Amino acid sequence: MSWLTRARKGINIFKPHEEGDRPQKREIPENLWSKCPSCGDLCYHKELAGNLWVCFQCGYHYPIDAMRYFELLLDEDSFEETHTGMVSRDPLNFRDSMKYKDRIKQSREKTGREDAVITGLGRIEGMPVALAVMDFKFMGGSMGSVVGEKIARCMKDALSQQIPLIIVSRSGGARMQESILSLMQLAKTSSLLARMSEQSLPYISILTHPTTGGVTASYAMLGDVNLAEPKALIGFAGPRVIKQTINTDLPEGFQSSEFLLEHGMVDRIVHRKDFRAEIADLLSFMWKDAERHRVGDEPSDAGDDDEQLPVEPPRV
Repeated sequence: MSWLTRARKGINIFKPHEEGDRPQKREIPENLWSKCPSCGDLCYHKELAGNLWVCFQCGYHYPIDAMRYFELLLDEDSFEETHTGMVSRDPLNFRDSMKYKDRIKQSREKTGREDAVITGLGRIEGMPVALAVMDFKFMGGSMGSVVGEKIARCMKDALSQQIPLIIVSRSGGARMQESILSLMQLAKTSSLLARMSEQSLPYISILTHPTTGGVTASYAMLGDVNLAEPKALIGFAGPRVIKQTINTDLPEGFQSSEFLLEHGMVDRIVHRKDFRAEIADLLSFMWKDAERHRVGDEPSDAGDDDEQLPVEPPRV
């Protein structure tokens, strides 16, 4: 058979085979490359993973799994997960295109997690911290009763042990399926942050792409220091909604971390690889007990007496 005839029929790509054997189609792995959403450069996944999923060409920070932030921020083998076993209920019997309880079940099966936040205790360069990381894969990182309760308990851990708090936010906002119960979490978490401020306990907020809605309107923007990843979308409502509300053209990129830094709503934009060192420096400067804890002393129990009491299970 001539080359032209083979070309017209289509050249099959088969593994070498012996005469009489059935040819086998070569298996080509999928998802080896991705196109950078910012610059359009083709990025090889293996190289991206080695660069903490940051584009080599433009520095775009790809979204990463929530557990990766614990690995990035905390000392090795220091993480201890807390406040597990809580699952959202369906107090309103809510249904849109599917039942809310079915959405919860679907998200739990997809992510292997109970809800849209992971909380725990750990150390950063020897300094103990309470840490919460939101998981966007679970219903867009939306905040319902369980998310608000777990973050509130994480704040109470910081209060009772007199240690700093760090929250990594990535969320679409308050969960509409729980209505007012979701909105109540804004007030609950904000009031606990006020108590931390009264006791001079540092709170560092890390904003990643995207951080929007009720999460932005509460604890995400209430940090003593607000850090953000480059080119992250940070805002309350979407650009289209805001434009329709105020009937005014909006500045280009007005909800980016760079725009917020320029207008004083974010304190610093930090590359993902530098977060751990940056936070360690901030805690050394902000926290009066940093050096004492760094050399291995146990955290003090100087919190309020009511913080030592067991926390009631959430009514969700």
